[in-house]
Amino acid sequence: MTICHHGTTTYEKVQPSILNRALVHRARSIDGAIGGSFRLDQTIDGFMYSDSRDLTGYEDGTENPEDQAAVDAAILQGAGAGMDGSSFVAVQQWIHDLGLFETMPQHEQDNTIGRRKIDNEELEDAPESAHVKRTAQESFAPEAWVLRRSMPWSDAEREGLVFVAFGRSFDAFEAQLKRMTGAEDGITDALFKFTRPVLGAYFWCPPVRDGHLDLRAVGL
Repeated sequence: MTICHHGTTTYEKVQPSILNRALVHRARSIDGAIGGSFRLDQTIDGFMYSDSRDLTGYEDGTENPEDQAAVDAAILQGAGAGMDGSSFVAVQQWIHDLGLFETMPQHEQDNTIGRRKIDNEELEDAPESAHVKRTAQESFAPEAWVLRRSMPWSDAEREGLVFVAFGRSFDAFEAQLKRMTGAEDGITDALFKFTRPVLGAYFWCPPVRDGHLDLRAVGL
């Protein structure tokens, strides 16, 4: 275990050799199964911080859909055999400037996120640039729901967030991203004051049929 200090932030990182031994073996097994067709490009080690918080100290995933709503948001249905049961996955790696974030007064931090750090309550009077307002999934037409999961990451010199969004298509994710960048109204997400995406990728997760991947949609 490594105790990491960054400014006023302290967090514990459990090394993969302790916590993720099973995951490492699973990754090696997958690599062995597909190694002849694919090449591993990058590995990012994420970890749990406190009670599912970002390294900024704010809770993450508060407005995630649950139960059937989560299934409806993340899993494609009604598209036909080979597509039904699949999911479209967007992955981003963000780098935080925690030193800059920690110089902000508490009210500015809260206005950046759109929630109070102390109790996770959404700010009714948050500015339009607040991340919560930029990405409020019910505020889009049509509504832009995704099932998302993020985890902090760090290395010797940098730290940030790995963000993953599962959707029945990429439409909802791209609608949120478009609004974050201010493409519609010129208001950019306040997150960009202290963090930036440096890596992004789109994936398609095929459905499962009789215990195996159903690859009919790609002719296999």
